[in-house]
Amino acid sequence: MYRRFGKRLFDIIAGFCGLLVLSPVILILAVLVKTKLGAPVIFSQNRPGLHGKIFKLYKLRSMTDNRDESGELLPDEKRLTAFGKLLRATSLDELPELWNILKGDMSVVGPRPLLIQYLPLYSEEQMRRHNVRPGLTGYAQVNGRNAITWQDKFKLDCRYVDNISFWLDIKIIFITVARVFKRSGISSSTSATMEYFEGNENE
Repeated sequence: MYRRFGKRLFDIIAGFCGLLVLSPVILILAVLVKTKLGAPVIFSQNRPGLHGKIFKLYKLRSMTDNRDESGELLPDEKRLTAFGKLLRATSLDELPELWNILKGDMSVVGPRPLLIQYLPLYSEEQMRRHNVRPGLTGYAQVNGRNAITWQDKFKLDCRYVDNISFWLDIKIIFITVARVFKRSGISSSTSATMEYFEGNENE
């Protein structure tokens, strides 16, 4: 019952209340992003959602557009300023995703929406992460976030898909809040964020 009906109702209530309460915070952050990182303030990117359907994800911008002599964007670690690192460490850059939740693109809890180019690289088992809406936070995020391997992340995503419940969602939300304050798992051991997924053969 919760999987089919209650979860979406919970998302609508949480998304609406979140936007209502946090809109002043989002506005202040938007001004700071414009001042420190420039325009556009909102970063948008197409991501695969429920059943692989593509939607536009919204986040606050956290990196500059600095480029090299040939016009190519610099690596993430060179474009991620101290302010951008703070936004990511506190997950404040994710707040615009509340709009995605209200629209029905995302859920409060679920596997994080990853890049479209990863879709053909997943195994059949890993593709099951798309059997539910992607989440603002998820089981993998409270069990290591970017500090765990892709394989472990996908296993945790699929475990969540198999065990969805109201109480599991509540537990994940509370652990997420604690993780945000600890600022743990923001980066992998070799990257400012997370290495690109290159397929299972290279794992």
